[in-house]
Amino acid sequence: MPFRALWITETADGKFERNIIERVIDDLPPGEVVIRVQYSSLNYKDALSATGNKGITRKFPHTPGIDAAGVVEISRNERFATGDEVIITGYDLGMNTCGGFGEFIRVPAAWVVRKPEGYTLKECMILGTAGVTAAIGLHKMEMLGMQPSQGPIVVTGATGGVGSLAVAILAKAGYEVIAVSGKSHAQEYLQYLGALRVEDREFVNDHSGKALLRPQWAGAIDTVGGNTLLTLLKGCMTEGAVVSTGLVSSPKLDATVYPFILNGVSLLGVGSAETPMTTRLLIWDKFRDIWNIRDKLNAIAKEVTLEELNFTYIDAILQGKIMGRVVVKIGADK
Repeated sequence: MPFRALWITETADGKFERNIIERVIDDLPPGEVVIRVQYSSLNYKDALSATGNKGITRKFPHTPGIDAAGVVEISRNERFATGDEVIITGYDLGMNTCGGFGEFIRVPAAWVVRKPEGYTLKECMILGTAGVTAAIGLHKMEMLGMQPSQGPIVVTGATGGVGSLAVAILAKAGYEVIAVSGKSHAQEYLQYLGALRVEDREFVNDHSGKALLRPQWAGAIDTVGGNTLLTLLKGCMTEGAVVSTGLVSSPKLDATVYPFILNGVSLLGVGSAETPMTTRLLIWDKFRDIWNIRDKLNAIAKEVTLEELNFTYIDAILQGKIMGRVVVKIGADK
């Protein structure tokens, strides 16, 4: 059965090319479930894979796409039947297993989640890995006892995919959100998502050299890393929690132990790709219930074709030009 897919190849001189080609299902890696993909989404990790980053994808040629939503075409697992609507976020999909930027994927049944009731496949991809990442961050904070009454929560990179969804989820959960963004035109957008304050990047870019700052926030969800993450730790209130989810500024953290041993601040990491299935199912249940932000999703996402993804949006996300989420229409609705 032929299908279209974005195909990344490495040339003899070590460069990488992107083309949309025709493949067949027999070429896909082993797996118990074949899924006809209807929607995917663009994540920073996808763009790295699509430009040949071997820290993400070891072997080429390859089809990126760490998110996929579609309909089961073939199942050799009793949990799923032909016609079931399902989603996948993370695991090895789109990294070293051909991913959601193709009209079909074949994957282990252990990676597959049934589409939550009340959501469309497209809405699931607006959430996707970015939404799961933001939600796991809040889930971990609340497991440590975080409550809205403790104080405001800072979200950095607030106009990006994880950041936008973090703002909306935190606001829905009742938190006072301080959204930090370098995009001066984004205030109305972030306030619509639920931010009570919008600040420039310098708000969390301390260069005083002090080990601790005056406490200003109860916690944070950080997508930036580097000095921004350090500033968030130094300015966090007693028994607060800072979630680290990204490194668009820097992977380095030149910190002292003082925020941890004097203020009891917790630094929480989120690596959503390997999140246990029990936690994934809990997060999707919360999206249906107490963290239901369906009314905000259309404002967060832009739908594009596979061709538009290839020629425009992969490069744009690497250049920091994307606001919100890019959802990719892959195949026809069934």
